[in-house]
Order: sequence, then C-alpha cells, then structure tokens
Amino acid sequence: ESPAGGFYLWPEVGDDEAFARGLYAEQHVTVVPGTYLARETARGNPGRGRVRISLVASVENCVEAAQRIVAFVKTTR
Repeated sequence: ESPAGGFYLWPEVGDDEAFARGLYAEQHVTVVPGTYLARETARGNPGRGRVRISLVASVENCVEAAQRIVAFVKTTR
C-alpha cells in the first residue's frame, strides 16, 4: 500500500555513514546517510553529519523504529 505522503527527519548524528551502518547492524533500522543525498558545494556537503529518517511506515512501526534508534544512541554516546 502506498502512503498518502511522507515526512523526513534530518537529525545531526556526527559521522553519518558510521551511524547508519551501526544502527542497521545493532537495531535493524535503515536510515540514509545525508552525505549520500546531497552534493559537494563550495561550503561542503550540506547532508554531512546527518541521516535521513523516513516516516512513511505505519505509526506503530515508526514508534518502534524510534525506540530502537533511542536504544542505539544510548549505547553509542
């Protein structure tokens, strides 16, 4: 079923690639490193240090994913 729309969060996480890899490895939650979604500019890559979290699943699944992200952050900070 296709969602009627989507919503994205772009939190700052430090090393976006390491965060995305670790989150998937430890909590089985997929996010996209911001570096992959923007291009280099004279001022750097605006996505660097952020991940994109897509909120297109059901509310229940989004809540569960948020809880897993919190658990991951608590173990890495």
